[in-house]
Amino acid sequence: MKKTPFNERPPREQAKVAGVIAISIVVVALAQNDLRRRPAGQIRGNKTLWRVVSLNALGALIYLSMGRVRTGE
Repeated sequence: MKKTPFNERPPREQAKVAGVIAISIVVVALAQNDLRRRPAGQIRGNKTLWRVVSLNALGALIYLSMGRVRTGE
């Protein structure tokens, strides 16, 4: 199966890919910002390890769902 270059794909498919990339960037930015602001005591595990893990969207989603200690806010 031959791979089609991005610029030769249909515009609808290009838009879907661009949307997924944009969402991924936002999720990673949210996780990194949360890690920067949150004290280490409110994070499950090692803060530095979470910083590395959350450099991709899947790791960022895992951090946002399981890596933070819930406070009574």
